[in-house]
Amino acid sequence: MALPSCSLWMFVARTDVSFMMHTIPHLVRMNNFPFEEKVLVIDTAPLTGDKAGRPGIGTMQQLREYTQQLLEDNIIDRIVDINYDPNYRQQVYQKHFGTPLRCTHNYKGYPILGSIFKINECKSDYVLHFDSDMLLHQQPDYDWITDGVELMRQYPEMMFVRPLTGPPTEDGTIYQSRPCEKELDKFYKSKFFGSRVYLVNCKDFDLLLPIPAIWRSYKQKFLNQLSVPLKNVLNQITGKGKLDSWEIMVSKKLEETKYFRGTLMNPKAWTLHPKDRSPAFIEALPKIIEKIEAGDYPSQQAGYYDLISELWF
Repeated sequence: MALPSCSLWMFVARTDVSFMMHTIPHLVRMNNFPFEEKVLVIDTAPLTGDKAGRPGIGTMQQLREYTQQLLEDNIIDRIVDINYDPNYRQQVYQKHFGTPLRCTHNYKGYPILGSIFKINECKSDYVLHFDSDMLLHQQPDYDWITDGVELMRQYPEMMFVRPLTGPPTEDGTIYQSRPCEKELDKFYKSKFFGSRVYLVNCKDFDLLLPIPAIWRSYKQKFLNQLSVPLKNVLNQITGKGKLDSWEIMVSKKLEETKYFRGTLMNPKAWTLHPKDRSPAFIEALPKIIEKIEAGDYPSQQAGYYDLISELWF
């Protein structure tokens, strides 16, 4: 099979300054694919939600300097800021949600507009997205992207695909709260979409649209009684309301359609998501990355999506 036309897009924000110079080169090394381009997407918006209280927040100047360094070192090919122009937002949201909205981030401060922006702006057939805090192992003799694309072609209802969630267990068990089913010992099939890592065909993504907006509970409880179209109008006029996570909205659409997310079962590639942002973790991160790249992990970590810090340092 000919290699798919694919680009790698990764988010960076001021919250990522303490670790991005370790994780981004690592993700490029481990994916080890001839991408058409590797793009860093900078979120220039003020930090909101729980993002504003995270440890290790850097300045915008530091973020610019680090991204420029990654560009000069040929780790990435291009840097682009999320387009927050109101006209662009309205046009993109009209297509995505079927209505223009004013919210650019969800209630946690995660960039919803940015998530749509990178699929919209990618010129390749496929876009691979990674949040910049993710960690990945891939054996040198394996290519999970080509494997994923081949499965998406065999199963047209597989809208997204990603590597195994957590290092492999001997019996193939993955410990997660959301239901999934095995398909022919090739992949796990799930109606839950995860926004931290995914590969998607940009044109096929349009088949999911529009995706209904999901609003969080309002402080003024009587507003919860409004229909979704009225909540949308309220947001357009007043800016009131906080959107739920983009992954929750996409997951809801998967539940309502024939489409699903695939998680590859092949143990030769797997990811870990670190929740820890402590100084001790940041100090240990280069050694952790070294172990992950070598495929070395504590046995108790097997099958778990989130990195369990106390097992690693």
